[in-house]
Amino acid sequence: MAEERQPSTDIQQLKSIEEVDLQDLCDATEAAIVDGNGFGWLTVPRRAVLESYWKGVVLMPEREVFVAWLDGHIVGSIQLLRPSRHNHAQGHIARLTTFFIAPHARGLGLARGLLQMAEDVARKDGFEQIDLDVRETQTAAIQIYEQGGFTRWAVRENYALVGEDYVTGFFYTKELAHRRKAGAKK
Repeated sequence: MAEERQPSTDIQQLKSIEEVDLQDLCDATEAAIVDGNGFGWLTVPRRAVLESYWKGVVLMPEREVFVAWLDGHIVGSIQLLRPSRHNHAQGHIARLTTFFIAPHARGLGLARGLLQMAEDVARKDGFEQIDLDVRETQTAAIQIYEQGGFTRWAVRENYALVGEDYVTGFFYTKELAHRRKAGAKK
C-alpha cells in the first residue's frame, strides 16, 4: 500500500512577482471570484485587468502582500495595508484586505497561516490594531477571524450589492498592543 503524499504548503511575503507566479495568482483569484469570495469582484474581469491589479499591488509601498503556496503554486493571498504617512491620528491601525484561498486549496491551514503572518508583521512593525471588513456571506472567513481573536465591532446593512440583493457587512478589529483606551482615566 502506497503512502499518501502530503501536499507541500508555505506562506511567504511577495516582494516581487515573476510571470509564472502572476499567472498562479490570477488563476487563484479567478477561482475565488467564481466561488463568491472575490474580495469585491463579483464577476471575473479580463485577465489583463487582474494582471495589472496584482503587478500594481506589489509595487505599492503601503501594501504588503502575503501569499499561500500549495505544491509550488500560489493559491491565495492577504494584504496588509498601512495607513497613509499623513494620517497621524490613525497611524497605529493597519487594515487587512484581499484575503482568499482558492477553493481547491482550502482546509489545509493556509488561510490561518496567511492571517497569522500578516498579524505578526503588523505587530513587528509597531501597529497596535488591525481592522478588516467582510460580507456576512463569507462564513468561513468570519470563522477564521473570530477564532483568531478578532472582535466584531459593527454591522452595516447594504454593505455590498451582489446581483440585485444587498448584503450586510461585518467590521472586525484586533488589538495587537494594549494602551489606555479612549475616555479612560489616567
